[in-house]
Amino acid sequence: MSNDLKLLRLLQLASPGLPVGGFTYSQGLEWAVEAGWVRGAEGFADWQRQQIEDTLGYLDWPLLARLYRACEAGDSDAFAHWTRFLLANRETAELRTEERQRGAAFARLLDGWQLGQAPAWRPALELTQLGGMAWLAVHWQIPLRDLALGHGFSWLEGAVMAGVKLVPFGQQAAQTLLRELCEELPAVLEWALDVPDEHLGGGLPLLAIASARHETQYTRLFRS
Repeated sequence: MSNDLKLLRLLQLASPGLPVGGFTYSQGLEWAVEAGWVRGAEGFADWQRQQIEDTLGYLDWPLLARLYRACEAGDSDAFAHWTRFLLANRETAELRTEERQRGAAFARLLDGWQLGQAPAWRPALELTQLGGMAWLAVHWQIPLRDLALGHGFSWLEGAVMAGVKLVPFGQQAAQTLLRELCEELPAVLEWALDVPDEHLGGGLPLLAIASARHETQYTRLFRS
C-alpha cells in the first residue's frame, strides 16, 4: 500500500464520520460542567490536559500499542488479554458500556468489509474500538505512531465538540483549543509507547465521579 493511501486510511479512521457514535459521548464532561468543575474554555483545557497526560499517556495509548503489536504477531490471546484489561480499567458502568458499544459498532464496520471475522479475534474485537483500530491499522500497514496520533486527535476533537455544546464556547475558541491541546500530544506519545506493564492504568478520581454521577443526571444531552 502506498504512503498516500496509508494516510488516507488513517484519516478515515480518525474521521468524526466513523459510524461508532463518538459524538454521543462526553465521558463525564456533562456532569463536570453541571457541577461547576469545568468553567469556560480555560477550565475545559485544564480538564482535557489531565486526561491527555493520564488517560492517553498511561492507558489508551500504551494499550493501543500492545493491541497493535499483538495484531502484528498474530497473537489473538494477547489481543484478547489487553482488550479485557482496557475494559476493566474503565472505572464506571457508563464508560464500560461506551467502550463495548464503540467496539461493537466498529466490529460491524469490519463485517461490512468482510474483515476481522476469524473466531479467535472476533469476540475481543467487539469489546473496544481501540482493538478494531489496531487490527485495521495493521491490516492497512499504518505505522503505530501515526495511528496513535490519529486516535488522539479524534478523541480530542470529540471532546472539544462536546465542550462547544456543554461549556459552552464558540467555534473559534474550539479550533483554538484543538490547536493548542494538539501541541501536547507528541510529547505524551514519546513516553506513552514505552510505559511498562506495571505502570498501566488511569487515575483521575474526578473523571470517574463525573461519569458515575452522569448516569443519573436529571437532564443530559450525551449518553456518557
